[in-house]
Amino acid sequence: MIVGLFVNLLPKYVEKSRNQVQTGQVTRITNETKNLHQSLFIADLHADSLLWDRNLAKKSNYGHVDIPRLIEGNIALQVFSVVTKTPKNLNLYKNTDDSDNITLLAIAQLWPLKTWTSEFERANFQAQKLQKLEKQSPNTFYLIKTKQDFQHYLHQRKTNSKITAGLLSLEGAHALEGKIENLDKLYASGFRIIGFTHFFDNELGGSAHGVLKGGITEFGKRVTQRMDELEMFIDISHASPALIEDIFALSRRPIIASHTGIQAVCKSASFRNLTDEQIQKVAASGGIVGIGFWPTATCGEGIAGVVKAIRYVVELVGIEYVALGSDFDGNVMVPFTALNISQITHALINAGFNEAQINNIMGQNVARLFNNYLPNH
Repeated sequence: MIVGLFVNLLPKYVEKSRNQVQTGQVTRITNETKNLHQSLFIADLHADSLLWDRNLAKKSNYGHVDIPRLIEGNIALQVFSVVTKTPKNLNLYKNTDDSDNITLLAIAQLWPLKTWTSEFERANFQAQKLQKLEKQSPNTFYLIKTKQDFQHYLHQRKTNSKITAGLLSLEGAHALEGKIENLDKLYASGFRIIGFTHFFDNELGGSAHGVLKGGITEFGKRVTQRMDELEMFIDISHASPALIEDIFALSRRPIIASHTGIQAVCKSASFRNLTDEQIQKVAASGGIVGIGFWPTATCGEGIAGVVKAIRYVVELVGIEYVALGSDFDGNVMVPFTALNISQITHALINAGFNEAQINNIMGQNVARLFNNYLPNH
């Protein structure tokens, strides 16, 4: 009985308590705004939904993302990020790598035995969950790996908006377990974006939340070179300032900040939010900045804080370099679920952005980046 309660109730309880929705943020929108929203290509650069024990093919009454809610919200592309390890007593300022919350979650959710002791296997397992989701949702959900996949999907959406797509990202390259050959294996599993660090320093370099917060290591340099060769995207979210600088110096590809706040409008998260210089370097690389929805990205201002950060990036570097990076299902509170992302469209209209600008912000910038820079095979 105790084991049954542990397996059946604990994961659901943990997710419900961690992935919450801020009250009072969803307001009524006009039919004109609804029509504009439905005409947009909408993309979100970061959701941790694969971590949790929900069937994403079915609509749920908790959590933030599943396929039905993506479709109802008209989100055409969701980047699904894979989390493989987080430290106990997690904080934004100083964490070590000698503890792990995900082991207990993996056991409670009955993940395969090999995932209980291997971060690499956890990454592969979550990738397999997304692959199975595509099979469970034929002609409804598409897993994007290549330019050709993406172009085929865009062609499908011209006549059918009741479909959505996903792309795999890794949040923390400690899942490589110090082996460069594991990078190629994760590429084969479908990963196309990798964030070098998450909440602690690792074999590649320093985390914004680590102890040393150092720059890139020799292994990190090898990973950078191989990712460039494989035409993968490096994500600088959670990286230390020193590591970010080294990545800009070494990579020849567009750099992504998949989910971040902006220091000039919200300084609460210290190194976690990007400086003006970092934003400018992302833009100079041809990359993109995904604006987060959680309180330390918005300084607790919810939708208004998201729009404030978007406007700042637009005024600093231009409309082409900003996107949405919600951090849905990422152990955070957000203003709404995927179902109500039209609230951002509504807020952008009220903030004075025109239709072309809104189209870029809500997803066209992401579509252009992936159409140009995803691998050919």
